[in-house]
Amino acid sequence: MDSRYKTAEDIFECQLCGDCCNGFGGTYLTDNDIIEIASFIKADPKTFVASYCDYAGSKPVLTLGASGSCIFFDKEKQCTIHPVKPYMCKAWPYIKTIIKNPENWNAMAGACPGMKKNIPHKNLKQIVALESQKLDISLK
Repeated sequence: MDSRYKTAEDIFECQLCGDCCNGFGGTYLTDNDIIEIASFIKADPKTFVASYCDYAGSKPVLTLGASGSCIFFDKEKQCTIHPVKPYMCKAWPYIKTIIKNPENWNAMAGACPGMKKNIPHKNLKQIVALESQKLDISLK
């Protein structure tokens, strides 16, 4: 194991650039995300998906605005739903698929200036697994 890469902070430092709020196939929403965001913006959870989402396959994803960013992203204010941001956003960039496909990290890092590239896969998988576990525990 490469001793330079032991913690989440060793491989990622958010630059608050908002690049993660752009495209990338959309931000998937859980049922809980829908309820929390709808409540936060004072929208009806029953009509939230129809008003604020598109579909990627059978899953709802937040609609992108004309700028190509999430409809809840504002260049000046950043994320306007930050207190209730979706699970996928809370997990970024420690998304669970990296545990199975660590080679995708470098592709993601190409679009995110806060991510370090070429992290040894063993280190990367351990860090992502730990961060995913911590997030899941915090949401219970």
